[in-house]
Amino acid sequence: MSSIPFSERRFVFVFSAWWLLWSAMQVWILYKLEFSWQTAAIDSLLSNFLLSASCVLISNNLKYYLPQRQRYWYLLALCVLTAGAWLLAIRYAIPYVMPGNDPGYLSFFTRSLPVRFGIAFLAICCMAMISVLWYGFEDQKITARRKSEAEQLTKDAELYKLRQQLQPHFLFNSLNSINALIGTRPQEARSMVQQLSEFLRGTLKREEQQWMPLEEELQYLRLYLDIERVRFGNRLSVEFDTPENTMALRIPAMILQPLVENAIKFGLYDTTGDTSISIRTALQNQVLEITVQNPYDPETAQPRRGTGFGLHSIERRLYLLFARKDLLRTSASLNIFTTQIIIPQPELLPEPAKKISA
Repeated sequence: MSSIPFSERRFVFVFSAWWLLWSAMQVWILYKLEFSWQTAAIDSLLSNFLLSASCVLISNNLKYYLPQRQRYWYLLALCVLTAGAWLLAIRYAIPYVMPGNDPGYLSFFTRSLPVRFGIAFLAICCMAMISVLWYGFEDQKITARRKSEAEQLTKDAELYKLRQQLQPHFLFNSLNSINALIGTRPQEARSMVQQLSEFLRGTLKREEQQWMPLEEELQYLRLYLDIERVRFGNRLSVEFDTPENTMALRIPAMILQPLVENAIKFGLYDTTGDTSISIRTALQNQVLEITVQNPYDPETAQPRRGTGFGLHSIERRLYLLFARKDLLRTSASLNIFTTQIIIPQPELLPEPAKKISA
């Protein structure tokens, strides 16, 4: 019984209680019609046992075959046939088991057959309607759950694809830089190989993580920046402004790297001088705001919202996670390009914060 869902057990309880109540009522009515308690009990229990079995039979039939709206005639015909079969069964069963010391009962029984058929037909129709509604609702729930699971699998697959597409771009750039350093600066090339190895090892460990604390993501980002500094030397400097109250907040894994990579692209690729990138975090009204700023040359670069695959991937990931398109913002003013992402926080996580600070 424990393997039966609670809703089904409750339905069985209500169904059984109803038939016991109805049987007791029928016994009382027959007794008031001046039949003996024995005659009333046999009539009521046998007829209602067969009627309840007929209702169970039609309910099980509808469990495996629900008629379409255009085929409700099938349901009506099934109810008529089931009620007819029940009437035929009691027509021969009750006189056969009834004791012969109540001569007026058989005459009453024969005259009551049309009424009994009407009551049975209504009871079976009610059971059929309840079954159609019940199983239809269950089918809708199963369909909705299956659709939700399919959508979640599709979303997870797309998120995974977006994350995977970011790595080859960075890997190719790093390998090209290593190749360029091997001949002129072999020591820096070896250092970059080690850093790249640690970076990729960390990436593999994070493949199954959808969310992580900001503090851990920043550690990963610093490793990425160490690799980029080997490529660009002293031209690249990064300033962090990350208050302690933001370090335990959760963000999507590996979302900062394409943000900073975009800043490096427009801050270094199109300029000849040194570049300073600033990264700021703030907690505002239960949301984490991450702002990245970098200089750019308006004559050689045209920063705009959605520029490049990196920002597009971030915008797409945020939309898949939060169903919002306003969580990535970009602006350009006074030769400074600003990118801001907003990460809603479902709850502040004090316990993870204590573990991290420890």
